[in-house]
Amino acid sequence: MWLLLTVTSLISALGTTHGFLGKIADSPEVHMNINQMISYWGYPCEEYDVVTEDGYILGVYRIPYGKKNSENRGQRPVAFLQHGLLASATNWIANLPNNSLAFILADAGYDVWLGNSRGNTWSRRNLYFSPDSVEFWAFSFDEMAKYDLPATIDFIVEKTGQEKIHYVGHSQGTTIGFIAFSTNLKLAKRIKTFYALAPVATVKYTESLLKKLSYIPTFLFKMIFGEKIFMPHNFFDQFLATEVCSREMMDLLCSNALFIICGFDSKNFNTSRLDVYISHNPAGTSVQDILHWAQVSLLQSGKFQAFNWGSPYLNMLHFNQSTPPFYNVTAMSVPIAVWNGGNDLLADPRDVNDLLPKLSNLIYHKEILPYNHLDFIWAMNAPQEIYNEIVSMMAEDKN
Repeated sequence: MWLLLTVTSLISALGTTHGFLGKIADSPEVHMNINQMISYWGYPCEEYDVVTEDGYILGVYRIPYGKKNSENRGQRPVAFLQHGLLASATNWIANLPNNSLAFILADAGYDVWLGNSRGNTWSRRNLYFSPDSVEFWAFSFDEMAKYDLPATIDFIVEKTGQEKIHYVGHSQGTTIGFIAFSTNLKLAKRIKTFYALAPVATVKYTESLLKKLSYIPTFLFKMIFGEKIFMPHNFFDQFLATEVCSREMMDLLCSNALFIICGFDSKNFNTSRLDVYISHNPAGTSVQDILHWAQVSLLQSGKFQAFNWGSPYLNMLHFNQSTPPFYNVTAMSVPIAVWNGGNDLLADPRDVNDLLPKLSNLIYHKEILPYNHLDFIWAMNAPQEIYNEIVSMMAEDKN
């Protein structure tokens, strides 16, 4: 995003005043919330507030049925989709209906639920703390796994009457799945199959910005980024989407700003939807969440560890031990299918290769060599490479 700061003034001066760059019409979804984005394409939408054990209020969205089978509105199998780092539920509905996993699953006969992790645009409320407080932001993916997933999945099970559901996670959505399903056996029993897209547990080999951030001492990290929110969606992002990236000749520059973080795959990137992607992303997380990833990426052992609170005393308060515990992925018995990318800077193929032997119930694995981290949610050929396989596998899973 910061790459675009250098061109903003030029666009304002030349683009708007002198017509130097022609402006492409905005996609309508740029200015919509999740409900409106779903309804815009003719799908039904329901919105719920899910309250976690520690008081966070999560925005959860439901597409109970699709357009292709709307006449059959009885009980359907449930598919729950959980987004990744700095993202939101909009990731699953940002493309056209024939290219967005949420809509594809709804049309295939599934009751589709979209989760939002604490701290993002749609889950920024708490019963006890204001989002203006440091206390509100004292969380990382530890708490998302411990509180957010159980609360959301329990709510879905109770609401639908389904004892088991399908779980699809992307990026950090897989991370919290690995933690929750390996430490919470009751929750794990509610998952039919775990569909992991660009899975992230260890980040020993990552060459992403997380690696660079890991070299910043914690005290300096907090001086630079504060102790609250990290990369919220704000006016500047909206401006980029509507005034910069929607202009002819600017697609490549905007695309590269995203690819710098997640890897490059120009063949699969739909530049016509770029304004939608940027208008809803990043959706924000806590500085502590990013700091946690920096801690994990600094570990050269390839271990998957809980957040280090900074002292033996604080760790003892949180974990009843002086050092953060390691997560044991091998303890997860949930059937899991994995798709990863050969050009992924975050879920590096070497990290994925280290992860696979630890998955005791791996039922499928596919590496898509050209794919980067964002292709799993936005690539134009994602239905052919991934989504159709997920639909087929879900249909075969009758348990």
